[in-house]
Amino acid sequence: MTHSWPAHLPVGAVRFARPTARYEDVVRFYRDDLGLPVLGAWRGDDGHDGYDGVLIGLPGTPVHLEITQHGDPPRIPPPHPENQLVLYLRDADAVATAADRLVARGHHPVAAANPYWSQRGCLLFADPDGWRIVLAPWVFGADPVPRPL
Repeated sequence: MTHSWPAHLPVGAVRFARPTARYEDVVRFYRDDLGLPVLGAWRGDDGHDGYDGVLIGLPGTPVHLEITQHGDPPRIPPPHPENQLVLYLRDADAVATAADRLVARGHHPVAAANPYWSQRGCLLFADPDGWRIVLAPWVFGADPVPRPL
């Protein structure tokens, strides 16, 4: 397995973007409830052609989640249980800490469509739009994948 970008594709950062129809609720979920930092934000009336947006990320890493809202009313695709943001945490204690924070803020685990996740000790939560967040108790590529429970 290669651990670097191909020479013909010198990527410096990666951003995953998705729309929302519940902008304020989704920002609160990722920023306040999950606790991820906001790296940048804009409103549609400041040169973004009617798009509101926020960049959620991890400081010092070139990986961002962009949430945008546009239109009146905003139209988004329905959530699918296999469209997931997977956060690989250091261990089961880290998953429990993150899950406890989400539960304390009114969120509850949801069932995984794919049993792979629950069989390996992962917990899933849905954001306000219904998109899934997977909290995994191992770091992909650094730790062995846990055996099924």
